[in-house]
Formats: sequence, C-alpha cells, structure tokens
Amino acid sequence: MSEPLLHIRDLKVRYGAIEAVKGIDLHVQAGERVTLIGANGAGKTSTLKALAGLLPAAAGDIRFAGASIVGTPAHRLPGQGLALVPEGRGIFSRMSVLENLQAGAHLRRDRQQVSDEIEGLFAHFPRLRERLTQAAGLLSGGEQQMLALARALLSRPRLLVLDEPSMGLAPLMVEKIFQVIDSVCQAGMTLLLVEQNARLALQVTDRAYVMDSGRITLSGASAQLLDDPQIRAAYLGE
Repeated sequence: MSEPLLHIRDLKVRYGAIEAVKGIDLHVQAGERVTLIGANGAGKTSTLKALAGLLPAAAGDIRFAGASIVGTPAHRLPGQGLALVPEGRGIFSRMSVLENLQAGAHLRRDRQQVSDEIEGLFAHFPRLRERLTQAAGLLSGGEQQMLALARALLSRPRLLVLDEPSMGLAPLMVEKIFQVIDSVCQAGMTLLLVEQNARLALQVTDRAYVMDSGRITLSGASAQLLDDPQIRAAYLGE
C-alpha cells in the first residue's frame, strides 16, 4: 500500500499541563473518507487544530503528502493542499460573500477557472449568489456553513478537513451540506471529518476512529462500527 496522504504518528497536544491528545495514530489514504468521532472533550478538535497548524504538537509527527508538516505555519498549509473548515466556520464576517469566496482562491492564478468554479458552487448553494454582496456576518448559520465550505473548496484541497459541519444547523440544511460533501468526495476529494452526529458521520465515511479522553480507543470500517453494540450505546443513543 502506498504512503497515506495523511499520517499522524504518536501525536500529543497540550494546553499547559493538560494533555488533550495523548499519543494518537491516524491515517487517511488518498480518496478515502475518514471520520473521527467521540464525546465532547475527547480531543477531536485539538487533533484537527494541530493538523492545521493552529496548535503546536507537543510530540509526534504529522506527515502530509509525504512530508512532515509539524511546525508549518497555518497560512502555508492551504497552498500545500490542506484545507480546514473549523468549528464555528471561521468566515470573514465584515467581508462580502464574494470577497470570502475570492479569499479561498487567493493562491490561484487561473482567474477564469476560479470564476467558473464559483458559478458551479452557486448551483449547489444558490443562496450564496443571492447574497453575493452582503456582509458574510449577516448570513444565517446555515448560509455561513455553505460559505465556509465553498471557500475551502475553491482552494482545490487534496485533503478537506471538516470540524462539526452540522453544528447548530436545521436538519434540511444538514442534509444539503452533506449532499455537497458527498458530491465532492465522489469526484475524488479526500475527507477527514469530525462530526457530532455520529450516525451521520459513520453513514457518509469509509473508515472511522473513536476517540475518548485524548486516545484512539477503536477504529475500523464505518459500516462495522455503525453496527457495533458498544458504539450504538455510547454514541447513537441506542
């Protein structure tokens, strides 16, 4: 098997004396959809922040596309093909919808192709076209999530990392967001997903890791974990 697109080895993340991530191993092959599930406070978001350069790794290594990215500044990672849509969306609230979208493609020089891709995203998210000149901070929560996802896709990432994309959204909006995620993954996008809705996360991914108290406690095919009595009791409310 070829080297994974993403390979996290013995990663530790600390907040002062508190060890939030306690030496985890995780990998994602190119073209895979992988989810990381667990209770609040398990260390999932801390893992993603370390991956995206927003928190320092206290120990361990993170390899992306064959090279270590530990210590790489966060603003350089999109240019290397890694895009994070963070919990809370991270949009530029005072900038317009169009300016946010253009920011996602700021490293690209193919302006006409960018314009064409923005038009293609409007087919998925027509509300963004309707609000193109509006300040992004005035959008609803669902519209902001649409914008954050569209902005990330415009960077043409090799790995799309999503942190809680359904948080705070109405069921119909969640369905729409995940339809788009499924569409881009079917076109070949590699996905690493953290999602509070464990059932949904397991339904839309190939493999899963279960995280508890800063450690990976279980991993396997998502379909198998979906039928695991322990997982169903702990995370699916059954």
